[in-house]
Amino acid sequence: MITVKGVDARGTQHCETSTLGVLLRHQRIDLSEPMLFGLGRGLSFIYWDSKSMDFPFLGGRVKPFELTRNLADALGLELAVRETSSPRKAWADVVEAIGAGRPVGLQLDSYHLDYFTAKVHFGGHVVAMYGYDDQVAHLVDTEQQGGAVSTRLTSLAEARAARGPMTAKHRSFTLTASQELPSLHEAMVPAITGCAHAFLNPPIANLGHRGIEKSGKLVPTWLRRSDHPRRDLPQAALLMEKAGTGGALFRNLYRDFLAECSQVLQPSPQLRTGHRLYAEAATLWTEVAALITEAGESGDEQFLVQAGTALLELSRIEREAMEALSRLEG
Repeated sequence: MITVKGVDARGTQHCETSTLGVLLRHQRIDLSEPMLFGLGRGLSFIYWDSKSMDFPFLGGRVKPFELTRNLADALGLELAVRETSSPRKAWADVVEAIGAGRPVGLQLDSYHLDYFTAKVHFGGHVVAMYGYDDQVAHLVDTEQQGGAVSTRLTSLAEARAARGPMTAKHRSFTLTASQELPSLHEAMVPAITGCAHAFLNPPIANLGHRGIEKSGKLVPTWLRRSDHPRRDLPQAALLMEKAGTGGALFRNLYRDFLAECSQVLQPSPQLRTGHRLYAEAATLWTEVAALITEAGESGDEQFLVQAGTALLELSRIEREAMEALSRLEG
């Protein structure tokens, strides 16, 4: 078996930040998951629906891999990304990185991974790989999926070759830290204000606070949107709340990021307001997921009406939070 030495194979709550944590700890950079998420400007929202989709998707973060690019910029890290249409070349890229003693990040479709509990196609999943033998690959996934896990090489190849929404062409990546990182103090304010401006000024109505408002208007129609509401609605709620697509997880991470920032930055009413409102938002997102589940199981549209009302309130809460944070000064 070939493995990278010195890997701290700990999974955390979100796939991309779990992977970033593994890669950075191997570089002797140990930041909390909320700090990785916040410096990567990870918070966002998207309501996504199309004719090719069985059911709408609520996403609570920026698109896959954008967080990684943002974090590399914020911390002055060298991000080396490889993509290819060739499965053989894709495997060679991974073998090269691990042979050089480096864990490597992979973007893939979680559906094909042997250990994955939710059998739903998601092409934006990210894992860290740190070893392999002639049968299996050794990965780090989220804490929920088991942290240090393994999957057959054939399953990994399928997951990396998958095509469809949010997939990438066998994407693999490594991170290299320079001798001296910028201070977190210098990185925090631009990360907070940049995230706020993007959230407040989305290019289309499906994104940011406008996307949450749109969700509030469309979620009450979801029983009519689905041919299998007893399956689709609870699954959508499960993805929101447990898999971290659009539920409380990212709001909790951002709340905790703001709390960490308040220990480093000068105390400010903007930070206090943002922290308070995101704590409020996280709780309300959990209620929305529960209402969507109840609607699917009971077939009662009234629960979706209540969820829609809560989403309209969330749009207001998060808009006010980001308005305050957009005025933060270093």
